[in-house]
Amino acid sequence: MAEVRYSDEDLKEFEELILVKLAQAKTDLAELKQSLSHASDNSTEDTSPTFKMMEDGSETMSREETAQLASRQEKFIESLENALIRIKNKTYGVCRVTGKLIRKERLRLVPHATLSIDAKNQQ
Repeated sequence: MAEVRYSDEDLKEFEELILVKLAQAKTDLAELKQSLSHASDNSTEDTSPTFKMMEDGSETMSREETAQLASRQEKFIESLENALIRIKNKTYGVCRVTGKLIRKERLRLVPHATLSIDAKNQQ
């Protein structure tokens, strides 16, 4: 039985793509964390009490949304790092359900994908 995997050239292409996406994702995460730490704080300390109460509620919602985005970004980074491990193991691009190669077009759009479109649709 023939081994199902992408060529080393293909793996190198995907590795480069993932490294670019990983660097951008880490930059985005750092910006989200910076925003959560209030380093560039636009607080309402000098605002009237009624307006301040509304602003604080809005700020809390905004911080919760930012925290959720940061959490999603951390998961995305982890998925990209796992994809790099699969590249090193030469198992990258193989659907974990069907065992067939995931189409290159899908991997270029979603480089951390572990399921083919067919397997994803069956979920």
